[in-house]
Amino acid sequence: MITVGIGDARSRLCNGLSRRHLLRMGGTSLLSSLALPRLLELQAAAESPARAKACIFLFLEGGPPHQDMWDPKPEAPAEIRGPFSPIPTSVAGTTFTEHCRECAKIAHKFTVVRSHSHADNGHMTGYYYVMTGRRAPFADGEHPIPTNEHFPSLGSIVAREKGAAGKLPPYINMPHPMSAGGPGFYGAEYAPFVIEADPSQPDFEVKDLSQLEGLSADRFALRRKMLAGLERERQRSGRAAAMSTYYGKAYELISSPEARRAFRIQDEDAKLRESYGMTQVGQCALLARRLVESGCPFVGIDAPGWDVHFNCFPSLKDDLIPPADRAFAALVNDLEARGLLENTLVIMMGEMGRTPRVNAQAGRDHWSMAQSILFAGGGTKPGQIIGATDAQAAAPTRDPVSVNDFLHTVHTLLGIDSAREYDDPLGRPVPLTDGGKLIPGLIA
Repeated sequence: MITVGIGDARSRLCNGLSRRHLLRMGGTSLLSSLALPRLLELQAAAESPARAKACIFLFLEGGPPHQDMWDPKPEAPAEIRGPFSPIPTSVAGTTFTEHCRECAKIAHKFTVVRSHSHADNGHMTGYYYVMTGRRAPFADGEHPIPTNEHFPSLGSIVAREKGAAGKLPPYINMPHPMSAGGPGFYGAEYAPFVIEADPSQPDFEVKDLSQLEGLSADRFALRRKMLAGLERERQRSGRAAAMSTYYGKAYELISSPEARRAFRIQDEDAKLRESYGMTQVGQCALLARRLVESGCPFVGIDAPGWDVHFNCFPSLKDDLIPPADRAFAALVNDLEARGLLENTLVIMMGEMGRTPRVNAQAGRDHWSMAQSILFAGGGTKPGQIIGATDAQAAAPTRDPVSVNDFLHTVHTLLGIDSAREYDDPLGRPVPLTDGGKLIPGLIA
C-alpha cells in the first residue's frame, strides 16, 4: 500500500483501538449445483455491459444509526424512535429524519436499501465482512488493520478486474486507510493508494507527488534508471517485491502532470466546494469526483466517528449526520450536472446499524441485523425504498439483503463476474463473492 501522509488522521472505536498508519512509501512494508434462477441471473449479467465505469464508496465507519437517518420510526416509543422528527422527501410517501435535509431534497435521485442485514456485531470483523464477503478469521480487536492478509477487499477486486483508465492508480483511499480495504492474497499490486490528508484544510497538498527541490528531471530519470537496473539484477520476493511495486506506482504518479492535476482540489470553484461542505467528508467526496473524472475506477472514503454509544444525539445532530448528508447530496448533484452519474456508482453505508433501543447512556449500541445503504447512479434505478424493517427498525421484514448480495450487485453494476475465481496462496480457487444474488429492483 502506498500512503501519502500529512498530519495525523486517526479515529478511535469503542474497543479502544486507535487507527494506525499503514505502510508508507519507502517503509515496511463453482458452478456446480446452481439453481436455474442463479444460472439465468449469471447469463443476464454476462450479456449486459457494465452500467458503471467507477465507484465512489463512502464508508461511515462505526455504524450510522439507520433509525435516526433514513429509516425513521415516528410511531415507535421515544426510547426506540429517538428525538429526531421525520421530514418528507422528494419521493411521495417516503420520510427521512430532520437532519437528512439535503438527501431528502434529492431522494428521487437515489435509492435506499433498508434491509441490509448480517450477523457480525464487531467493528473490525464487521468491516472486514462487508469489504470482503468473508467472515473474519480473527476476533474483533485482535487485528485492527487486516489489510494485507486473507481475502481481497471490494476496492482491490475492482482494481484487478477493471484496471486504470488513465494515469491514476485504479484504487484510492482517503483521508486515511480503510481498515479492511486491502488486497489480501492479491498482493501489493492491487493495494490502495492512500492519501492520509484532509482536503478541507487550506494547506492540503499531496506533497510526495512533487519532485524534490533541486532534483532536475535528468537526475530524477537517472535515479529511476539505476533502480530499474538493480531490480533486473536480482529477483525480488516478499517485502522487497512489495516495495518494488510501491516504488513503481509512486514513480508513475510523480512523473504524470495529469495525475498531479487531479489532486488539485483548490482548482475547484469556491461555491462548488462550499456546496459539498468544508468538512473532511465533504471535501473528500469532491476530490473523489475529480479522481473518477480522471480515470480512477474505485475511490474509498473512510469517514470515522459513528460509534455512538454515549450521549449520541448532540453529536449526530451537529457533527455527524449533516456533513455526510450534505456530502452525499452534493456529490450526486455534481456528478449529474457533469453527465457522470450514469457511469458512476455512489454508495454510502457503514459496517452495521445501531440498536433499536436507546441505551441508559443516551446512545445506541452495535446492531448488524439491520442497516440502510444508499445507492446512486451507475445503472441503479433511483427514487426507491427497497426492503423494510419492523416497527423497531430491528430486522428486515421484506427483501432482506446479505453482505454477498450487496457485493454481487456492486460487481454486476461494474461489469465484474462475481463467479470468477483466483487461486489463494494454497492453490485453492476462490470466487470473487461467496454466492449472493442481485438486490431486487435496484438495477435499472
